[in-house]
Amino acid sequence: MSLTRKIGRLSVNQLTRLAAWTRRNRRTKPPVNGPVKLNLGCGLQVAKGWMNIDGSLNSMVAAAPGWMLSLAYRFSGARQFYSKEVYCETLRTNWFVHHNLHYGIPLADQTADFIYSSHFLEHLNQESGRRLLEECFRALKQNGVVRIAVPDLAHAWEMYRQGEKDHMLQIFFFTGDETGFGEHRYAYDYEMLAALLRELGFSQVERAEFQKGATPDLEQLDNREGYTLFVEARRPLTAE
Repeated sequence: MSLTRKIGRLSVNQLTRLAAWTRRNRRTKPPVNGPVKLNLGCGLQVAKGWMNIDGSLNSMVAAAPGWMLSLAYRFSGARQFYSKEVYCETLRTNWFVHHNLHYGIPLADQTADFIYSSHFLEHLNQESGRRLLEECFRALKQNGVVRIAVPDLAHAWEMYRQGEKDHMLQIFFFTGDETGFGEHRYAYDYEMLAALLRELGFSQVERAEFQKGATPDLEQLDNREGYTLFVEARRPLTAE
C-alpha cells in the first residue's frame, strides 16, 4: 500500500499523533541574527527576511534551477497574477520552506518574533484552523506578535444585505473556481477570531488597519484592502 493511501486510512487520533511527531522531529533552523519572522500559507506574497512556509508547488521548487522554475510556472496558478520573470525572481530571492501546515509549524517552541498569515486560515476547517493558531502560540516567543488576515464575514453579510449576493459569493466562496483550490472551509468576523485567540492564551488582541500594526513589512505583505479583517495579538509574558 502506498504511503498516501496509508495516511488516508489513519484515524483522527493517529493523525494527531503523527502531527505531534512531526512537530518534534521536523524543525527548520531560524537565522542566527535578527528577528525570526514567519509567513504562513504565503503563496508569493512575501517580503525580504521572512521565512515563507507553504505547501504549494511554488515553494517546493523555489531552490530549483532556473529551467525548472520556468517549467513550474507553466503549471502554477500564479500565471494569473505574475509574469514569469517576477515569478522566478520571487522564488530565487526569498526564503521558502515547503511544508504542509496541517502538521504544524516546523520550528521549536518560542522561536518566532513575528508570525503573519494572510488569506490562508479560511481555507482550513474550524478544527484545523484552531490547531494552526495553537501552533502559532507555541512557536511565538513571549511578547511575540501574530497577525492574521482573513475575509471579514461581517463584510460578506453587509454585501448580502445590500443585494450584492452574486458578488459576495464569488469573493468569499470562490464559486467560479473549478479547481477547488480556492475553496473556503470556514469564516470569521472580528468577534469570532478575537474570542478564539483569547481562548488560546493570546493577549492584546486588537483589530488592525490595512498596512498598519506592530508587524513589520506590511507594505509588502498586506495586499487585500476593503473586505479583509486584520487582527493582531501577542503571546503574553510569563511571570518568572
